[in-house]
Amino acid sequence: MTKLAVSDSMVSEMENFLKKNRKADLITTYLFFLEKKYRIDPVVFAREKKIYQSKDDLIRILESQGKLWRETEIKIQMGKPSVNDATKKIYICPYTGKVFGDNTHPNPQDAIYEWVSKCPENTDRKDGMRVKKFYISEDPEVIKSYIKEQKAPLKKIVYTSIITGKLFHSKAGVIEDFCDNQIRPIPMRDVPTQNRFEIQEEFLAFIQNHLEENKISVFVETLSQYEPFVKHVQRWMAEEEGDAAQEEDSE
Repeated sequence: MTKLAVSDSMVSEMENFLKKNRKADLITTYLFFLEKKYRIDPVVFAREKKIYQSKDDLIRILESQGKLWRETEIKIQMGKPSVNDATKKIYICPYTGKVFGDNTHPNPQDAIYEWVSKCPENTDRKDGMRVKKFYISEDPEVIKSYIKEQKAPLKKIVYTSIITGKLFHSKAGVIEDFCDNQIRPIPMRDVPTQNRFEIQEEFLAFIQNHLEENKISVFVETLSQYEPFVKHVQRWMAEEEGDAAQEEDSE
């Protein structure tokens, strides 16, 4: 039977795992092995109720589908700034560049609603009413753009998160915010048994491919050649025999 290539570092990681999880069953241990061997770092994207193989895979897929960010042009009004160095969040009128800061106006969100509902340059209509469209940003680099006094109106290209609608000065800012607030890690060993989330198609195919019986048998045969794992292999085989006996008794 073919043996798996197991590095010394992998042997050490497997030993540590089984010391901490002495009663880990065969599949749990095998999934841990796959996670380390293929450097898998699964994440849950709760908005889609889906699990992806890694953060990088998820970002790659969302970017290819145009679901992560889009370029947006913002305006910055001429004149004295309406925000300052202590401003942490701003509300921006897309038609004029008028901005309200969280520390420079008592009710900035109410103020931006009122502004865009009466803004003479707002020509967007829905059912005959002005659309109350505005941008929000907590990105320090975007906020800095509004702190400087402008001698003439300025246009600037920024990036909007398609998921939250927030503005960022760069695509990297969108991605960083996405990773911090929209996804969470999940151990590989918990992925096949959970039932709350769908598994992304490519990741599911990977799992199904490696959970084939002959590949699991190769894994067991390989571990049996290492002294630290012999007792665990014997335990797994005994558990399998016990399960088989119970099945026969139930027939």
